[in-house]
Amino acid sequence: MNQTPLESLKKIFGYDAFRLHQQEIVEGLIRGEDAFVLMPTGGGKSLCYQIPALHRPGVGIVVSPLISLMKDQVDALQDYGVKAAFYNSSLSGREAKKVLAMLHGRELDLLYIAPERLMSREFLERLADIPIALFAIDEAHCISQWGHDFRPEYRQLGRLRGVFPGIPIIALTATAEAHTRRDILERLGLQQAKSYISGFDRPNIRYTVLEKRKPFAQLTTFLQPRYKSAGIVYCLSRHRVEKVAGQLCEAGFQAAPYHAGLSAGARKKVQEDFLRDNIRIIVATVAFGMGIDKSNIRYVVHYDIPKNIESYYQETGRAGRDGLAAEALLLFGYGDIAVARGLIENTNNPERKRIELHKLNAMVGYAEALSCRRRILLGYFGESLSEDCSNCDICLHPPRMVDVTEDARKALSCVYRVGQRFGMGHVIDVLRGSQKERVLELRHDQLSTYGIGRDKSQEYWGGLLHHLVHNGYLAQDMGNYSVLKLTDSARPLLRGEQTLSMAEPRVKTDTESSRTGRKSGDGDIAYHATLFENLRALRKKLADRAGVPPYIIFSDTSLAEMAAFRPTDPEAFGQVHGVGARKLERYGTAFLEEIRRFVEGDRKEIEP
Repeated sequence: MNQTPLESLKKIFGYDAFRLHQQEIVEGLIRGEDAFVLMPTGGGKSLCYQIPALHRPGVGIVVSPLISLMKDQVDALQDYGVKAAFYNSSLSGREAKKVLAMLHGRELDLLYIAPERLMSREFLERLADIPIALFAIDEAHCISQWGHDFRPEYRQLGRLRGVFPGIPIIALTATAEAHTRRDILERLGLQQAKSYISGFDRPNIRYTVLEKRKPFAQLTTFLQPRYKSAGIVYCLSRHRVEKVAGQLCEAGFQAAPYHAGLSAGARKKVQEDFLRDNIRIIVATVAFGMGIDKSNIRYVVHYDIPKNIESYYQETGRAGRDGLAAEALLLFGYGDIAVARGLIENTNNPERKRIELHKLNAMVGYAEALSCRRRILLGYFGESLSEDCSNCDICLHPPRMVDVTEDARKALSCVYRVGQRFGMGHVIDVLRGSQKERVLELRHDQLSTYGIGRDKSQEYWGGLLHHLVHNGYLAQDMGNYSVLKLTDSARPLLRGEQTLSMAEPRVKTDTESSRTGRKSGDGDIAYHATLFENLRALRKKLADRAGVPPYIIFSDTSLAEMAAFRPTDPEAFGQVHGVGARKLERYGTAFLEEIRRFVEGDRKEIEP
């Protein structure tokens, strides 16, 4: 390819500049270097391998976990004029042969494939005679024993480095804390690869947690002002999915259920209806979402608590992928914890059970916390914020703060006195003077910190220890039974050089009133709402005619820019976010006519 990567970004994909790390990743892959990429959902991971595949000789092989995800990405690439295809079980015999003919005919820039099919002996032998530009492994956390999906077939991908020693490999994920990242690199043989961590923060998403009291009433109160927007409601069981979806339909909402118990045809229809904006709300188990590339989802509701922060982060990240303001609501009930714990206890793998119980406890800590939600989320993944986010329920409606300096010192001292070798439960037992057999066996009843916190409840000390973890005074070693250890930040607090405050637990009540105004995310644009809706209707019409989801044509961000800047000629329209040469050619005339019609009508209204 004669053009530069930046020229490809603009001419093909319609973007003016690379985001953080993208250009360095792209140029490294073009040179033949391996890479590990951690970017938040919607952060632009796909471009990191799509552009290098266009600039290197051969075909880019993309390992993708779900058939629906492959189809969506291939549809989008073909709309940009890129020669892309997928090879999976959804194809008929004739379609599969056509894709293989294109592969052997050197006609493809990118081929999407599932790990099982890629690593079959037949397909690996087929690739031996085909120039390969690169291997891209999407959703790479599935490889790790620490990953929350535990997808065994992904483990086979570790053989790629040995079979194709000269081909660059890029592994990409949006959710991986430190242990998972190290595990991915080891299992793929990418220890020498350069890692690019773009951060986990999604500032356009507002995080809210409500105590679950009357959950369906809380849900409908949240949904009523958002009935025109697309959203996902996650439930923990198939039974609850069916029940909530039925209740929403009875209440007049456009909703449908989705879970693994439905037939493949029923699931496909629901997904297609959602992607094409024929229904607004999907009520689903975790079976739905990983393969969804829909950029204009405006909210995600967790009707039940997820089993871990990784799942919560990934699922909430399906909202606002276009960078516009989005919301994540969690309804938190203690009964749900028992259900989630029961599901985990059913596993026969002791190590997996231990890891998942630790992760559930971290999720409960997030839900119970009374400090900035975003700080807790980012802290879990090893990232910190210099100040509170101002876009979560705690920041927007702060609880009363109380000084906990002395109690924090007691807790830190206790962690130190027990040798930094125990988890929260044991530390709290020592603080509260427990007579449990293990405390007495270890002679921890002889420690100076034994019983110094008996005047406070177990819940109080649990909240304080979580607060110390969230704010970096303590570290929890997930790889070693969640042992608590002091960090360097704890020393000034222990020496009396710092004070510490914590939010006082609130009296929790039903929350049924609408929340106050939205905080705009960084990507928000002041646009004319009527023109935006007109453009959205046009997009839907063109999408239905082409048989593709509306966001394949243009994202909501693109429509918002059109409704804000109102370009009336092709040159100005070509400057809109997401308008490349192919999209300008295919859709420019129709959208420009709609914008001109609106602008002309607007002028007539204000003329004297």
